Amino acid sequence: MRSLIGSHDILLVTIDTLRYDVAAELAAAGRTPELAGVLPGGRWERRHSPASFTYAAHHAFFAGFLPTPASPGVHDRRYAAAFPGSETSGPDTWVFDAADLPTALAVEGYHTLCLGGVGFFNRRGALGSVLPGLFAEAHWEPSFGVTAPDCLGAQLDRLAGSIDAVPAGQPLFTFLNVAALHQPNRHYLPGAAADSRDSHAAALEYTDGRLGRLFSLVRGRGRPVFTIICSDHGTAYGEDGHTGHRFGHEVVWTVPYAEFVLTPRAS
Repeated sequence: MRSLIGSHDILLVTIDTLRYDVAAELAAAGRTPELAGVLPGGRWERRHSPASFTYAAHHAFFAGFLPTPASPGVHDRRYAAAFPGSETSGPDTWVFDAADLPTALAVEGYHTLCLGGVGFFNRRGALGSVLPGLFAEAHWEPSFGVTAPDCLGAQLDRLAGSIDAVPAGQPLFTFLNVAALHQPNRHYLPGAAADSRDSHAAALEYTDGRLGRLFSLVRGRGRPVFTIICSDHGTAYGEDGHTGHRFGHEVVWTVPYAEFVLTPRAS
């Protein structure tokens, strides 16, 4: 990643609460065509999240601890906040002195943009202001949140305006937290009275249907876009008696991950 800093825009998308098993099943069944067009080999990579809920996971992500590949071995990180004793920073890792990615990219001349989704980004109190406070520009409104059926569509409307205001010569770091998968998600499955694995899948199909617009927006600046899409944690729908997340279970710790470069859109 260190060779991309400055020449590439950067896009980090967290599809909040997305389970790996559901994501992989929908990809294999052809139910997420926008993702199929960008996922390397058309498949998600199976990884383990550093945390079991949004706030902790994103602190780790911004420090360089993205979800770790599930296969054994030492896995060098894409970027890392410098600290003594780190054993997962390799020759291609971009290591920075700041404590977090948005601050480090701002030092390199990037405009940093946050489009929050779940409550930890809502800026309605001290706790909900910590993560968006890392960015030069941050937005949240109720239409971005977990109860809004077209939450991602509203975020993309805001993104379109924000991108237009960034000078063409300035690199851009866009962080987008998608709230659709987080409970409640039953409104994505007509007739559903409660959240379920099926409504979770329907929420992912909704999200996939909006991703084409996202990719078009970020590709329109004339720069290649290094892109990471992943989940911060999964969630349980009754497995072994568990519901929700913030505990150690396979469906919570195991998350989908992908990285790729989007080429600039032809003008």
